[in-house]
Amino acid sequence: MTAAPNISFEFFPPKNIEACFSLFETVQALEGMNPGFVSVTYGAGGTTRELTHDAVALLHRKYGWNVAAHLTCVNATRAETLAIAESYKAVGVNEIVALRGDPPKDAGKFTPAKDGFANSVELIAALKETGNFKIRVGAYPDPHPDASDENADITWLKKKFEAGADSAITQFFFAPETFFRFRDRCADAGITGKIIPGILPITSWKGVQKFAASCGTPLPAHYAEAFETTDDARELSIELCTQLCQSLINEGVEDLHFYTLNRPHLSKAICANLGVAGA
Repeated sequence: MTAAPNISFEFFPPKNIEACFSLFETVQALEGMNPGFVSVTYGAGGTTRELTHDAVALLHRKYGWNVAAHLTCVNATRAETLAIAESYKAVGVNEIVALRGDPPKDAGKFTPAKDGFANSVELIAALKETGNFKIRVGAYPDPHPDASDENADITWLKKKFEAGADSAITQFFFAPETFFRFRDRCADAGITGKIIPGILPITSWKGVQKFAASCGTPLPAHYAEAFETTDDARELSIELCTQLCQSLINEGVEDLHFYTLNRPHLSKAICANLGVAGA
């Protein structure tokens, strides 16, 4: 039997009191599983900057977790962005997920702020120069919506590692072959850094179709029939995601990063199926 994977989780910061309860219910449900790290997202256009900081600081202080704070290039100067990074360091957080970030919803295309970082590679290099952070970055097994050609995501990922990234977390995907092809292409390009698959348990079939379309992530054809005919969408989601994770593990993947959407129970059930202690 294969060993249980190392696991990590992503949360998003609460925007109101009700969402605060949701976040802490999520954290409490997953607390006993000893994740290697947890990450906290940053809203489009930097809209959750303060909320992200507060959630990161609280999770680190209250639970003693290794927290990786998302940091983007959107709507901030270089000095402001690095000041945010230093504010994380000041509360004991020394991991950052460095991203270009999504523009504000009404802005369309990403445009660097005046005196801001033009892209994630510039941000990674600046963070690396401080010597204060372990840097994680994004990777895209399916083409990023802004990718100029089929090789652009590989090229950019290599630049991210060359700029100082320590590991990469992929966008979610649903077919194991998608990750295996991407991993092989990265190796062929000379990328040797760790690439952690990002896993999205399906909490809503309708919701995931919209989400996947916005990210350029294809859904396997058989998923539609399965979800549209099932009497138990929750159990189907757990089964499909467990199969995906087990296929990855069988081919040498040792780390899995779960996008929880602050709904912990599917992730916990899948981890239990994979033999993760405390699940």
